[in-house]
Amino acid sequence: MSLPIAPKPPLRRFHEARWDEPIIFELSTPGERGVLVSRTESDVRSTVGDVVDALPHTLRRETPPALPEMGQMRVLKHYLRLSQENLGADLNVDIGQGTCTMKYSPKVNEAIVRTPLLADLHPLQSEATVQGILEIIWTTEQMLAEISGMDRVSLQTGGGSSAIWANIAMIRAYHEAAGEGDQRSEVITTIFSHPSNAATAKAAGYNVVTLYPDADGYPDIEAFTAALSSRTAALMITNPEDTGIYNPRIAEFVDLAHSVGALAAYDQANANGILGITRAKEAGFDTCHFNLHKTFSTPHGSGGPGAGATAVSDKLVPFLPGPLVERDGDRYFLDSDRPESIGKVAPFYGVVPNIVRAYAWMRSLGAEGLREAAEIAVLNNNYLMKRILEIPGAGAPYASGRRRIEQVRYSWQDLYEETGITSEEIGVRATDFGVHYWTSHHPFVVPQPFTLEPTESYSKSEIDEYVGILAEVAREARETPEVVRTAPHRQTVHHIHHDDLDDPDRWAPSWRAYQRKYFAGDDG
Repeated sequence: MSLPIAPKPPLRRFHEARWDEPIIFELSTPGERGVLVSRTESDVRSTVGDVVDALPHTLRRETPPALPEMGQMRVLKHYLRLSQENLGADLNVDIGQGTCTMKYSPKVNEAIVRTPLLADLHPLQSEATVQGILEIIWTTEQMLAEISGMDRVSLQTGGGSSAIWANIAMIRAYHEAAGEGDQRSEVITTIFSHPSNAATAKAAGYNVVTLYPDADGYPDIEAFTAALSSRTAALMITNPEDTGIYNPRIAEFVDLAHSVGALAAYDQANANGILGITRAKEAGFDTCHFNLHKTFSTPHGSGGPGAGATAVSDKLVPFLPGPLVERDGDRYFLDSDRPESIGKVAPFYGVVPNIVRAYAWMRSLGAEGLREAAEIAVLNNNYLMKRILEIPGAGAPYASGRRRIEQVRYSWQDLYEETGITSEEIGVRATDFGVHYWTSHHPFVVPQPFTLEPTESYSKSEIDEYVGILAEVAREARETPEVVRTAPHRQTVHHIHHDDLDDPDRWAPSWRAYQRKYFAGDDG
């Protein structure tokens, strides 16, 4: 006789672990050790001599570093407890990572990059001793060239913004080589393209022209046409934009840019929904980039460590950052003899662990698998959008009734007007149910925004659970708004006051700063 199974509660009875864990320096006990290092044998000491004496005086510490002193067991407990006090991709549903593609990273890939064969490599080793990793870099570049349709790829850049910087640096070098460096003084982008496009263009010395959307959310092509001139150096555009809307006239935008001698750079950080479906080449782009730590399933790392891929058409190959990995038969080597290159944009030849993770992910899926991942991401996103729009007070500005690609920038404006509860307050309350809710939605063109991106990783049941939580918080906003305003209630932290964040006298960016301010306050 089988026992009856209690029905699953409609919402998870979540409560974050709270260990009241001290700072590791507070746990330190003088003289306690985690590892006892063996003393140097006398024969070795007499042969090598005093290693410290051989160091220049300027490299020697006057006093030992003030490190915490703890046994291994206490270190393990400390960091495991801290890990339990966090929301994380391996524990929680983090669909709310719009614009970041926080998908699942297979653990087998983590095991690969931690093997000594990779972890112990040094970038200054002789090329003859690192043929394996050079082959992986070269092969990854070939795969990304096929995915984008571009002619050549460099994996040197350390992340998305670094890759965008490489794009604008190559564009500047191209116009300078053509004798138009001074003339080409403007870069055009869109308000929903990633801010790094405008930021890198500004940092490179360009005036930035920003296009706003038309009534349907597409970049205004009439405004774009009016902005084009002989001063235009480039169009730098994200597609689909952070609204999740794909611009079907993108090739027309590129052609218009080319008609005035400008180049076109494709920001493909939002490529999760278009792999194997559309390519930069077919739209006529001169350069594009991918974030390997997003689309290609390597950990995002809360902004780092990242890995970028810069892809270009033939006309920009001479300007790619270097050195480039080249192949001569079965031998791979680094080519630094590239006089027109923009030079290094990151140390050595790329963020190797993340390149290997992306390589393993692409090899495991193959071309058909990459397309299937994109199709499931789009399916998940449009299912999520249908469910979100069933919640009273939630909306999705622009492109009414139309599908989106891999994410949507939603709005709680209607709920806010009814209850006074903000999107940020909803996000904080959502953590009480054990989910993450992305709180960066720049630029704030959409009122009371929230941006969700389910990727291909999430199951239907997880999407339903996430929607159920947001629906519950929206209900609370109407019926018990103070519960939402004073959240979180089941987390390790309490509700903070913005006065604290706006007062530098109350900041403590380091342990030493905390001690100074704490003891200063103790004196009255």
